[in-house]
Amino acid sequence: MTQQSRISPVAQGPGRRRVVGGLFGLSAAALAAPVLTACGGGPGADPDTVTFGSNGGDATPKKAYEAVTKAFTADSGLTVKTNAVDHDTFQTNITSYLQGTPDDVFTWFAGYRMQYFAKKGLASPLDDVWDTIGSGFSDAAKQLSRGEDGKYYFVPLYNYPWAVFYRKSVFAERGYEVPAKWDEFIALAKKMKQDGLAPVTAGYGGGDSWSILGAFDYLDLRANGYDFHMQLMRGEVSWTDKRAVRIFDLWRELAPYYQTGGGGRSWQDAAQSLIDQKSGMAVIGLFIGQQITDEAIRDDLDFFPFPEVDSAHGLTAVEAPTDGFMLSRDPENADGAKKFLEFLGGARAEELYMGVDPSNLAANSQAKTASYHALQTKSAELIGSAQHISQFADRDSDPGFISTVVLPGLVEWLGHPDDGTATLKQIESQRSRFFTS
Repeated sequence: MTQQSRISPVAQGPGRRRVVGGLFGLSAAALAAPVLTACGGGPGADPDTVTFGSNGGDATPKKAYEAVTKAFTADSGLTVKTNAVDHDTFQTNITSYLQGTPDDVFTWFAGYRMQYFAKKGLASPLDDVWDTIGSGFSDAAKQLSRGEDGKYYFVPLYNYPWAVFYRKSVFAERGYEVPAKWDEFIALAKKMKQDGLAPVTAGYGGGDSWSILGAFDYLDLRANGYDFHMQLMRGEVSWTDKRAVRIFDLWRELAPYYQTGGGGRSWQDAAQSLIDQKSGMAVIGLFIGQQITDEAIRDDLDFFPFPEVDSAHGLTAVEAPTDGFMLSRDPENADGAKKFLEFLGGARAEELYMGVDPSNLAANSQAKTASYHALQTKSAELIGSAQHISQFADRDSDPGFISTVVLPGLVEWLGHPDDGTATLKQIESQRSRFFTS
């Protein structure tokens, strides 16, 4: 097989931003992965070459990675042979790819998804790499990069936060104040509605149902704390636990203030509603900036942290999905691969990447940020202040459980918000299909 065919694009499946729909209660058997193939070189691998499996097949990330690998080659003399495919195909084929003969280094996600492959023995530990790069990362970033055995398996590249975005001019003209606590947030939403403004926009139609997870995660993090949230995501506690019920109690308070028609709106349409000043706020990620072409509007866009619900947990947790790299279980050029990972985890590589793709934030705290626009700078400060960083429900949990059980339930519930009892019982009835004790 050729290098380009190592990750076989034989099927499309649930991607990071394209969640599979499904019946609420779809059996785990229906989630069986398609048969995939993986192939690679043999024992005579070139010691001067490192192979790199990348999900950055789109134009911008592909160009960014080219800048990084070119610089690494200039520094090390090692050639990087990149196998780039699109994001969704990479994720669909990842398990079979790793079980075959994968590239030495491959792109992946921090947290649960990294830990899953580490636990399965499909990735190699990177403690020696972290001896070199560790000083550039916060304790929260280190936490996200460790497996369940305490060893490092992941090297972060970039992240981006979720928060509550708004237009500064709208708040100034109408005399709105940024809320810090939940009651203030609800009071502001009520005032916006009285003023004829849709308080909170959301777009979760079609393949964008994933977008409601931002609000769900923050409600849980703020009401119940990071530890419980992670236990819930990993199937360790019941979805009928009173703390899970509390999430729905809070969400039901907010639901009347959502812009109508969210189930028929894309996340891009929701973002545009905020940009066009038809709505007052949006719980969304920094990627909202992708919708902006007018720099004057970008300068008018701002955000505040999702408000405090319980002072015991405060604002200590920030939702900030983190992307980066792992080392395959039996790399053909282990020494070269680790040199590459040390470079990828350094400030220079991150600066090179962000110089081409400014829609994210460098994970290394030593990376220069002079080129950041105001939202990037504020986003970096928000993430840097976090004691805990969550990824996003479909990264912190079994993606099949989220896409075929949790999301359909939450979308259905948003159509007629109640105390959540039936929804939580239905989700709980499916938990054992995806998680074993």
